[in-house]
Amino acid sequence: MSDRRIEERFSDCLSIISEEDLRESLKLILDEYLPNYWFEEGASSTGKYHPNYASGKGGLMRHSKAAMFIGYDILQNPLFGDNFSTHQKNLLLMSLLIHDGLKYNFEKEDHTNFAHPILMAKFILDNHENWDISFEDAEYMAKAIASHMGPWNTNKYDKTVLPIPETKEEIFVHLCDYLASRKSIEIKFDDNSMIIRG
Repeated sequence: MSDRRIEERFSDCLSIISEEDLRESLKLILDEYLPNYWFEEGASSTGKYHPNYASGKGGLMRHSKAAMFIGYDILQNPLFGDNFSTHQKNLLLMSLLIHDGLKYNFEKEDHTNFAHPILMAKFILDNHENWDISFEDAEYMAKAIASHMGPWNTNKYDKTVLPIPETKEEIFVHLCDYLASRKSIEIKFDDNSMIIRG
């Protein structure tokens, strides 16, 4: 596996996962399980549907970080955050970081694989034991990720019909992903693709 320098490149993300066991699981996912292209490709194959920070080299990773930090900020508001336990918050933040982990399939394709939310959900369920994540937690994450496309659940080029978000977890993950894709919301990153806070 390539040198991904997980501790260095994701210290911003790892620092907001408050449970050590889940933090270790997330490190393992990033280090050994996500395809190499997730670290290098842009968030959109066409460049049409995401803000500038999500374009170019590392754009998909930055989009995923942005979704995670948007989620983190929303959860700081008691109106939203009090709806989830600390453990659920950590699982949701992890879900946001890896929600597009298979956006271009397992082996990189030229365009977004429309079924990628379902692929990633299944990938979590198939690998959770390797990551020391319980089945219940894996199922929680998988359901939240499978519906992250929200109302855009069909595509004229693909027969897949994605699930529509229904639970509070599913709606939350979709909302954070949606906000991270808006051109009018600009998230700041430093030269090392680390989120600039404050």
